[in-house]
Amino acid sequence: MWFQKNIQLSGRKRGFHLVTDEIEQQIPELASLTVGIVHLFLQHTSASLTINENADATVRIDMEAHFNRYVPENAPYYQHTYEGEDDMPAHIKTALIGHSLTIPIRQGTFALGMWQGIYLGEHRNDAGGRNIVVTIQRE
Repeated sequence: MWFQKNIQLSGRKRGFHLVTDEIEQQIPELASLTVGIVHLFLQHTSASLTINENADATVRIDMEAHFNRYVPENAPYYQHTYEGEDDMPAHIKTALIGHSLTIPIRQGTFALGMWQGIYLGEHRNDAGGRNIVVTIQRE
């Protein structure tokens, strides 16, 4: 059986943000599932989804610092600059990190590892809420 719904994450400042709980709270249907798979598809080209360390906030700080150095603003070869200096770097970061995740469901929750959490990579300085299409395949 398949199930699909749209959810929205609250707007956040630029950086990497742990959003596992916010996503799970908007999918109460998870509670009734023993086994399944959830696919999360972020409907934006300037933010990303990834799974990484959920215990130490310095990991998220280091991720932001690394990607800002790896994909700098104001590179002289950028042509797509209509929406500001953070626009093209945001698109590149999204292409590198990705905009979707597939996660197993076990006993009513995401079957993430002990130290894993879902990150929203917000790559714009002034972004609003972010939309995610949630698709669940269940037993």
